[in-house]
Amino acid sequence: MSRRALITGITGQDGSYLAEHLLALGYEVWGLVRGQANPHVSRLRKHIGDVQITTGDLLDQGSLISAVERVQPDEVYNLGAISYVPMSWQQPELTTEVTAVGVQRMLEAIRVVSGISPSRTPGREQIRFYQASSSEMFGMVRETPQNEATPFHPRSPYGVAKSFGHYTTQNYRESYGMFAVSGILFNHESPRRGAEFVTRKVSLGAARIRLGLASELRLGNLDARRDWGFAGDYARAMRLMLAQDAPEDFVIGTGQTQSVRELVEFAFRTAGLNWEDHVVLDAKYTRPAEVDLLCADPKKAREQLGWEPKVTFEELVTMMVESDLRLLSESVRPEDEPFSPDHW
Repeated sequence: MSRRALITGITGQDGSYLAEHLLALGYEVWGLVRGQANPHVSRLRKHIGDVQITTGDLLDQGSLISAVERVQPDEVYNLGAISYVPMSWQQPELTTEVTAVGVQRMLEAIRVVSGISPSRTPGREQIRFYQASSSEMFGMVRETPQNEATPFHPRSPYGVAKSFGHYTTQNYRESYGMFAVSGILFNHESPRRGAEFVTRKVSLGAARIRLGLASELRLGNLDARRDWGFAGDYARAMRLMLAQDAPEDFVIGTGQTQSVRELVEFAFRTAGLNWEDHVVLDAKYTRPAEVDLLCADPKKAREQLGWEPKVTFEELVTMMVESDLRLLSESVRPEDEPFSPDHW
């Protein structure tokens, strides 16, 4: 019998790569969306293949219980969130409800459907739960690189909300004996990344300028450093975490950092351009509280999961720029792509 997975956020970048990976392994894959009329569902099916859909909303406890009851999953991957960090300052309450409390609602749905209580612990064939935690929880870092024991100091409403979800997952694991894990994923990108994220903003900007569709790209802080990897590699790590004998949390990243300036320089060079001729610094793109440096220590994932990233930073940026050159040459608008930024 194939395993059955339920993915929240399936129309986003991570959900699409995870769905592809699980389908290739023989899983039956279900996606949770907020309505069957969602236009991104048909686009997702066209690109990903045999994905089944059920309705539910991370803001609605009852809908999540109904979805878990209907699907009867072996594994639940909670990737749904308000995932764009700058938006979390504009909509902090919604970010908290979806990205923080939404985790608790999904865990509670699993607990209720499974009949788990303080006096009734789960059996061996219980539903396994994965929570998408984030390196943004580290924020103002206290040590570099960051590992599973590094204290959190989030610097955005998004980071605060992710910290709540992370600790809630830990609490359900310790309180009820549930197989619940968090993957603390560092920045992971791809051609499917939303156009508002800095990596995709840069690759699209370079492609637009190369094709004569724009003359400049406006950016904020070029000195921030991030540990950037390929989203498809990180999807493999999610599944490996739920395949372990015991539930544990893992940091996932490359262990290397590049600055936004280095990202811009390489992307523009890939497009045959000199970035200094086109990039304009704009203070409005600066965060209220900046996170200057994030760098993963993935030693535990390497040793216990056998996980290693396959795509290098240079290969990732090249992949994104070349994809956006093709996209814009075909006159497809980024907002018409199948992987929606609204994926909770």
